[in-house]
Amino acid sequence: MKVEIITIGDEILIGQIIDTNSAWMAQALNDIGAKVERIVTISDGLEEIILAVSQAESRADVVLITGGLGPTKDDVTKKALAQYFDCGFTFYPEIETHIAKLFERFGKKMSDLNRLQAELPSACKPLQNNQGTAPGMLFEKNGTLVVSMAGVPYEMKGIMTEHVIPMLIEKFDAPTIIHKTLLTMGMGESWLSERIADWEDSLPSEVKLAYLPSPGRVRLRLSAFGQDKAALSEKLNLEVVKIQSLIPELIYGYDDDTIESVVGNLLREKGNTVSTAESCTGGLIAHKITSISGSSEYFLGSIVSYANEVKIELLGVQEQNLIDFGAVSEQVVVQMAERVRQKMKTDYSIATSGVAGPTGGTDEKPVGTVWIAVCGPNGTKSKKFLFGQNRERNIEISANAALNLLRKELIGGT
Repeated sequence: MKVEIITIGDEILIGQIIDTNSAWMAQALNDIGAKVERIVTISDGLEEIILAVSQAESRADVVLITGGLGPTKDDVTKKALAQYFDCGFTFYPEIETHIAKLFERFGKKMSDLNRLQAELPSACKPLQNNQGTAPGMLFEKNGTLVVSMAGVPYEMKGIMTEHVIPMLIEKFDAPTIIHKTLLTMGMGESWLSERIADWEDSLPSEVKLAYLPSPGRVRLRLSAFGQDKAALSEKLNLEVVKIQSLIPELIYGYDDDTIESVVGNLLREKGNTVSTAESCTGGLIAHKITSISGSSEYFLGSIVSYANEVKIELLGVQEQNLIDFGAVSEQVVVQMAERVRQKMKTDYSIATSGVAGPTGGTDEKPVGTVWIAVCGPNGTKSKKFLFGQNRERNIEISANAALNLLRKELIGGT
């Protein structure tokens, strides 16, 4: 099954928004054995839409389109598709009723522009949009399926999940694809590749490995292809066991896990609590922890001690340590962790202090220098990191590294 994706919108082309729709669709399609061969982004122009659909339809089994289905004049996808499929328009009263009910839910009246969204090209089969006002549209030409959906991500996902994916599974005999993703932290892609090179070289032909790096982390995605799902699962699981034995200290989770969810589960299972004292991360660690539902069971609070005065007055960091060693130092970050644990009366605590950048660095402590400490029943452990020059990336990596240090402490690692 060959698939092409077309995203429509000037706002994507000028960089105003990021096209997340294509990435989500490509992953969902890959999960059912569909091969995405091309992703194209085009402007809102009528001719551009017709040309892109024509080219895609000549090559692919399935063409998926997002964007340009709103009620305003700049949304011309319906008009372009009616012209391409050489048809007029049909008004659907049931779609009008659905749109009216959506507006009533928010205490508003449906406008004439929104009513026009119930008018669709006659050649299409309407696909109910339970999340919004713009229905999806299914066309077929020369054996190729063409589906047009709203560009709003949650609306597109609803139509894909409820209509498109089930239809494709039923219509196409796609091979079975099974994925397992191992989430690693603490080693860069090239070094990780060297460490597991022999194992990677010995993978069976049905199993492929992909490196998916991001700042501070590398996802290792194993994919097994074939027809016998049970046999593929057995082979994939065997390879997972092998790589687990090679890099046990680097793997912090699997598939859709996040470092904050993994840490949260460990704290909950052990009945432990945690607090944070953050300087360079500015509360991001606390935010990550509390992004998990139920985190109130184990997270008690945080002190964002950005200024030295706050470190001294609220945390009780010794002023002489700040004078002698500076805020970005082992001595200070250790005291931050120990003091916040005492104040919050938690089992564990995390503290960070660093030079996020792009200014503030020195020869001794360049931009990207970060000290992290974790304090718990077995004492306080601290570690110095040297990240990069990008401020946002440094803050993100620091928060993840801090949570990973806590994870290792919780499982008794080093």
